[in-house]
Amino acid sequence: MTEADESARSVAVVGGGTVGVTAAHDLAARGADVTLYERGDLAAESSGRAAGVLYDAYAEDVDAAVGARALERFRAFDRSLPGFSFAACPYVIAVREGDPDADAVPAMVDRMREHGREVSVVAPDALRDRFPSLRTDDLAVAAVAEGAGWTDPPSYVRALGERAAREGVAVETETAVEIGPRTDAGREIRVRGDADGGAPAAERRAFDAVVVAAGAHTRSLLADAGVSVPVVPYRVQALVARDAYDGPMVYDATADAYLRPHPDGLLAGDGTEPVPADPDDYRREADDWFREDIGAVLDERLARADSTGRSAGTGRDLGDARAWAGLCTATPDGDPVMGPVDAGAEAGPTLFVAAGWQGHGFMRAPATGETVAEGVLASLAGVAVDASDSPWIGAFDPARFDGDESFEITEGMSLSNRTDGE
Repeated sequence: MTEADESARSVAVVGGGTVGVTAAHDLAARGADVTLYERGDLAAESSGRAAGVLYDAYAEDVDAAVGARALERFRAFDRSLPGFSFAACPYVIAVREGDPDADAVPAMVDRMREHGREVSVVAPDALRDRFPSLRTDDLAVAAVAEGAGWTDPPSYVRALGERAAREGVAVETETAVEIGPRTDAGREIRVRGDADGGAPAAERRAFDAVVVAAGAHTRSLLADAGVSVPVVPYRVQALVARDAYDGPMVYDATADAYLRPHPDGLLAGDGTEPVPADPDDYRREADDWFREDIGAVLDERLARADSTGRSAGTGRDLGDARAWAGLCTATPDGDPVMGPVDAGAEAGPTLFVAAGWQGHGFMRAPATGETVAEGVLASLAGVAVDASDSPWIGAFDPARFDGDESFEITEGMSLSNRTDGE
């Protein structure tokens, strides 16, 4: 695409995280004239605080398809995107004795295998033999997904952002915006200037389409445009401990905690707080209780004494570990809202949303960002959301909600979320 291409559709993407940058890149690669607005720096918010755990081990049909496409693109970017790398690493789902979810694991694995995933049920002793760094004597069952990996999330956003700029995307960082009304010229964006909103609305631009992929700020941005979506931010925590670790990624389903290798030792989290958080005023430092809890999980899950896999009970002190908090976004049913939010407009939709990832936003972004790009352009071409040839994912249609639902926030990585849904 060149500046002389007057037929190109103009699209504004609001949000410089993983999904926004991917959508902007893919829109430009498909010929759109794209402007990416970010109130701070690229990857400055949730994407920069993500864990970087990547897997496609899902039992539910739609999740499995999205996860497979995301990993396919991550691997392709590993070969073609300077500054980004994908580290292949097995992913272990561990369930402790006494956990009622243990009985559901074999059926869950069967469904994953039906989707072509290389996943198997592994007895605790066999898991210990394969991964001596793990303690397994307290486990009832485990599953291992072979086609997984990890990466550094900010490196993906920055590397793809640079490529997007080379594709012609106008990347406007340190630029806060408001979503304006629909006009005869298109959907209006009002540029506030600085991220604190101190500058007047000196610039108004109209676009054929506007995509809001602003994570925890999505709800307030759309509210300014008179649109309500049930996307609620909640706080999660992680840390990097300087313990040498070269084992697999592990999700301890009973403890609702995960760990993975990290260049500085190992990364571990989850520290979920199932209450709404203010995206402009939340505690970005990790809490003492989280350090204590995750230290106990690491003691219980990592073998320290000998080759039997039994814990030495060392009582890790993680007081000096680098730790932080970030935000995830929840929806009433745990699935994202992704598609047009003014679909009833007679002239066709101009406003789109992509949010509510329930802790899985980064790992699925290469697929969901691609879907957003294809869906926006299809919608602008007159393809209805529910048409047979529409790229949009029906299960993620924002129209399934009224927008003002009240609901309880649940942990996005839970085992029940992997096994529910036929």
